[in-house]
Amino acid sequence: IAKSNKIDAIITISNEFTALPDHSPIKIPKNQLRSTNIFHWSWMFAVTQATLLLQQSAISDPDQVFILEEVLRNLNHESSGISRFDQMNKEWKDVVNKIKSNGTLNKNSEEVENTVSSWHQEQRDLCLVMSRMIAEPVEIKMPRSHSSDPVERLKSDCEKFARDHLLATCLSVPNAATDIDVVADIKRRTITCSMRLNAPQDKKSTKAKVNWLTKQLSKAKTDNILIKAIRPGRAETTQTSLEEAIKNPDILESKNSNSIATAFEVCYEIDLAGNFSGSRKFIQELELAVPEFYLQVGQKLRAWVAPPPKIKNKDPVTIDKEKEEQEEIYSNPEKPSIESGFFIPAKFYPPE
Repeated sequence: IAKSNKIDAIITISNEFTALPDHSPIKIPKNQLRSTNIFHWSWMFAVTQATLLLQQSAISDPDQVFILEEVLRNLNHESSGISRFDQMNKEWKDVVNKIKSNGTLNKNSEEVENTVSSWHQEQRDLCLVMSRMIAEPVEIKMPRSHSSDPVERLKSDCEKFARDHLLATCLSVPNAATDIDVVADIKRRTITCSMRLNAPQDKKSTKAKVNWLTKQLSKAKTDNILIKAIRPGRAETTQTSLEEAIKNPDILESKNSNSIATAFEVCYEIDLAGNFSGSRKFIQELELAVPEFYLQVGQKLRAWVAPPPKIKNKDPVTIDKEKEEQEEIYSNPEKPSIESGFFIPAKFYPPE
């Protein structure tokens, strides 16, 4: 229909989520996409975009602001039919129990594909949740091969999930010190949020570097927050709770290596235990954990930036020029220098 009407693009809208607008929640033969591009929005994406426009005061016309507010009020009403992604797939509990009992997963099985597909939708919904909370667009960070080919992304992530029993994503927040890594460990039944940043290079000891980090997090709630001091090569990585690091920065010194920490990883981990296998409870806990981590850690951290160099000496060119003028004066003692502001006599007789 689009081709016959010379329409070059179609936008589909539903409650389903995709990582990027040019991904589709359904499989479409490539030969149908030669003359027509297909884009997809979730209804929550439309809600989020409208929310950001209002939060950022991006619309100057008061009539358009009023209209958008009314549209948003309509979309947010419970009778609109719009829903967030609020539960994992129906096979979720069986998959979690199978991994817990050391069972194996087939990367090509329906249960694995549905689980990874659900995780992909939750990643996108999580970005939208964070976007609305901080009033800035939060995006999924992924390899270029995945962003250009959603089928390859699904295939690759299914293989990793079947092998490692982990569900992971990376969130990019504007102007944050670094990206946020989120990992759901099915074997351990934990959710971990972390940020890794380079240690300051102008500090000469691990203790001084730890003080630089903990000073930024001095007002954070220390529950479930760990600090890892990372060293180059195979040198030992040390870790402790944020609370202990604040009290005693020496605790992250390595007893087995003289190597100084070059990076830090700040981690927030929650153990869901039996709640992990609940398809709704897992999503609820995840969407509480990520904003909490950002509130306590993410928005407080600042990446180290080398300070600007200070002036230590006079300009060498000026010093050399002054030196040449003085040498010229002393080499011609009979000729006084008016420009220099002083007179050198031809002969000097010391007092008797």
